[in-house]
Amino acid sequence: MCSIDLDCGFENLSFFQITILGILQGVTELLPISSTAHLRLVPDFLGWPDPGSAFSAVMQLASFLAIIFYWKKDISEIKGAFMDTLKGQWNTPRFRLWASIGIGSIPIAIAGLSLRKLLNQPGSPLRQMWVLGASSVVMGLLLIYVEKTFKGQRKLTDITFKDGILVGLAQVGALIPGVSRSGSTLTASLFLGFQRTHAAAFSFLLGIPAILGAGAKELLVLYQGQLSSEGWMLLGTGLFVASISAFLGVYLLMKFIETQSTLIFGVYRIILGTVILIKTLS
Repeated sequence: MCSIDLDCGFENLSFFQITILGILQGVTELLPISSTAHLRLVPDFLGWPDPGSAFSAVMQLASFLAIIFYWKKDISEIKGAFMDTLKGQWNTPRFRLWASIGIGSIPIAIAGLSLRKLLNQPGSPLRQMWVLGASSVVMGLLLIYVEKTFKGQRKLTDITFKDGILVGLAQVGALIPGVSRSGSTLTASLFLGFQRTHAAAFSFLLGIPAILGAGAKELLVLYQGQLSSEGWMLLGTGLFVASISAFLGVYLLMKFIETQSTLIFGVYRIILGTVILIKTLS
């Protein structure tokens, strides 16, 4: 067993349960519907132990792998952006994009480090069901409002440093379970006038430093907390199946929003949050 100070509930799960939750995490992490809410609601409904915040953080690495693979062409532009800086070309689209991602990653890094103990402690008050329900409803309403009100025409080539800062600040809200990192950044990007596919692309690319940082840090903490060999096997199993489902999730989402709005996700979030609140109050 890992240290008493770590939320390692996943050690109490079977490999079958980990596989199911890994698939669930991979799909829901990249959709704007909150993977954390689903990883709390589904085990609770089935009578399984809460896998804990450490499991959620590590499973995000599956999303990182899916993003890297799906947007490998865009990510290859990092080298070009670096060369632009050496040439003093500060206003090229690729430099603005990657600089915005860097700037936008600062707020969540600071907030995440500041609130780590509160977020990761066993029985964290932020992982209570009513918090998940309320945040799901609020974000669902915001997504519907933005989708109905703002008809974006902007593309990633139009991005500014201000966009990076504003969407980065929105990403901080994802530290509250139920808000959803992809949901908060996608909503903010739509609010700033980006087309759906470009808003989604920026949301995912912005998530690279946050997802990689949170996942890698949690792996280090688990190592220092002397996680058992079976615990590592459980994490490895979850990460493997989550990687496959994460790629499937991002592929289907990008195909879907090419022709459809994100309203369905807003409606789903309201329904999900309402179910959670009713269950909490009953």
